[in-house]
Amino acid sequence: MGTVLVRVARLAFAGLGIAAIVAAIRVTGSLVDFFSYFTIESNLLAIVVLLVGGALDPRGRPWVYVRGAATLFMVITGIVYAVLLANAEVGLTSPWINDTLHRVIPLVMLADWIAFSPWTRGSYRAALGWLIVPLAYFGYSLARGAAVHWYPYPFLNPTHPGGYGRVVIYAVVLAVFMGVLALAVNAIARRRAGAAS
Repeated sequence: MGTVLVRVARLAFAGLGIAAIVAAIRVTGSLVDFFSYFTIESNLLAIVVLLVGGALDPRGRPWVYVRGAATLFMVITGIVYAVLLANAEVGLTSPWINDTLHRVIPLVMLADWIAFSPWTRGSYRAALGWLIVPLAYFGYSLARGAAVHWYPYPFLNPTHPGGYGRVVIYAVVLAVFMGVLALAVNAIARRRAGAAS
């Protein structure tokens, strides 16, 4: 029964995430800009993980890796929003949409990983491989921003005071921070693996 309830909860939160993104799309301007937010991209991956986890609950190693990545990206989304973006314009005007995508889904993904993380001894090197996505996103945002003169987040915008030097400082600090988070997410699974053995 417990497993059934967990899977139903995953599907329910996936539905909430879908509703928030659909509602946000309805009031957005440029779709390319909309899908250029890390918040949206990470939530889309989280929704897929919740849907698959709720419908199929796979346990294979490739799936574990994807699920860990989705958890990490959502934790990054929640913390970066809370620390750097809570009072900034991030393209989401409705409080329930904002709370769902920046607070609720990140907490759900983290709680699901902590409580029901797969029992696997993933390597720390593999966990750091998760960082390829946010680092690629960073490069994409700077390249596209330079071309269209629009940046998804203030800390990525080199036209603000401090220019590219300020952006580089943010990039280095965030990269280190994300690396620590990746190792922490992996450590949770490794601890569960040790407890199960």
